[in-house]
Amino acid sequence: MSGHSKWHNIQAKKSKTDTQRAKIFTKLTREIIVAVREGGANPASNSKLSAIITKAKAANVPNENLKRVIEKAAGGGDSANYESITYEGYGPSGVAVIVEAMTDNRNRTASEVRHAFDKFGGNLGATGCVSWSFDRKGVIVIDAEDRDEDQVMSDAIESGADEFEAAEDTFEITCSPDDFPAVSSALEGLGYTFLSAQVEMVPQTYVTLSDEDDLKNMQKLLDQLEDNDDVQEVWHNWENAE
Repeated sequence: MSGHSKWHNIQAKKSKTDTQRAKIFTKLTREIIVAVREGGANPASNSKLSAIITKAKAANVPNENLKRVIEKAAGGGDSANYESITYEGYGPSGVAVIVEAMTDNRNRTASEVRHAFDKFGGNLGATGCVSWSFDRKGVIVIDAEDRDEDQVMSDAIESGADEFEAAEDTFEITCSPDDFPAVSSALEGLGYTFLSAQVEMVPQTYVTLSDEDDLKNMQKLLDQLEDNDDVQEVWHNWENAE
C-alpha cells in the first residue's frame, strides 16, 4: 500500500499473507462506508465509490464482499464516524512521505503516526510540506504478458488516458483523478483486468538511499505505518524501496 505502483511494489501486494489481505479489506471497507455516506450507494452516480470498487477488484476482493459492504453502509449498519486525515513528513535523509488515514479518533491516529516518524529517524511536518512535490493521478497497471503494446496503448488513449508507459512486465496507464472512473470502466469493458488501479500520489522526483541505517529505518517506518489500522495509504518518493 505504499509508494508509486512500480512493478516490484505490485508484486509485494500480490504476495501478501491472508492476514495482510484481511487488513487491506478492512481498510477498503472504511473507504466504502465513507463514500456511500457522502454520495450514495450507486457507483454510477458516485465517482468516489466507483473508484474504490475498481481499486478493490484489482486487490482481488470478491464482488460478493463488495456488495455486502455497500448494502451495509447504505443501511447504516456501521455506526463508526470515520473522517479522512492526511499527514505529511519526512523519512530518513529527507524521503517525502504522505500518509492518508481514515479514523474515528483523530488524537489516537495523530499520536501513532507521529510516533512512527520519530522512532525511525523521520519527522512529521506541516500540511503541504511535501505534497507539492507529488501529482495526484489515476494509475492503472496491466500485465503485459500476451498483450500487444500498440493495441493496449490505442485502447488506453481511446478510453481517455493521458499517458501510457510500457515496462518490462507491465503497462502503466495514467489519467486525471476525475477521469479515472471512466477510463477504468472503459478498459474493463474491453476485457482488461488490472494488477493495480487507484488514484495515487505520484512523486515528481525520487530519492535513493545508500546508508544502511537509513535503508532499514525507512522500511521499518513504512511497515509500521502500513500496519496501522487507521492508515489507508502511504505514498513516498523512495526510489529503491523493496
